[in-house]
Amino acid sequence: MNLGDHVGDTDSDVLINRDRLAQATGSKPVFLRQVHGVDVVFLDPTLSDDVAADACITDRSDRVCTIMVADCLPVLLCDSSGQWVAAAHAGWRGLAGQHGIGVLERLMESTPSSEARDILAWLGPCIGPQAFEVGAEVKEAFCGNDSDAHACFTPTTNGKFLADLAGLARRRLQRMGITQIFGNNSQPAWCTASQASRFFSHRRDSPILGHSGRMAACIWLDR
Repeated sequence: MNLGDHVGDTDSDVLINRDRLAQATGSKPVFLRQVHGVDVVFLDPTLSDDVAADACITDRSDRVCTIMVADCLPVLLCDSSGQWVAAAHAGWRGLAGQHGIGVLERLMESTPSSEARDILAWLGPCIGPQAFEVGAEVKEAFCGNDSDAHACFTPTTNGKFLADLAGLARRRLQRMGITQIFGNNSQPAWCTASQASRFFSHRRDSPILGHSGRMAACIWLDR
């Protein structure tokens, strides 16, 4: 069920898998060309696959917000009244952004008028804090704008740290006033790298296979 068309898989197989996803959702999943950035697009009938962006939003029931991952964190959002849905690709670069403004902050700036208390968020599987080793520059990208983010980094050796990507996303959402957060709680069951029978993992698979497949997290309006 690889859904990535950029990882060396047979094109016809990927198209079959994407068609299976469309049948499961009952609508059209729109696949972004994710670039580890912060740009947001609105999904409408004129927007096709492969637009460069790392987050999307729609108020239409004929489009599915779709984020592909294989270690990065997918974040799905909606308002409690069901007027819109949104999704973000939150690798560490996009999540950190610049000067404390990352992909989640940019996405919230783009959503229709909603109070933060009325927004629900779901965090999908990602590489977990027991497996995501990063350098000091990653820690600084977060802690430089939020000193309390150091709680999401555990020192290892040689100046490295184990980072809690889902925990960092929860902090970002909470700082924006979003408190209804579900899904990934940073426990091992959500870790893409350590759950080989359930998830693709770029960091786990690529050194052995040269590539890794891609999963998708989707959210859509059913009305």
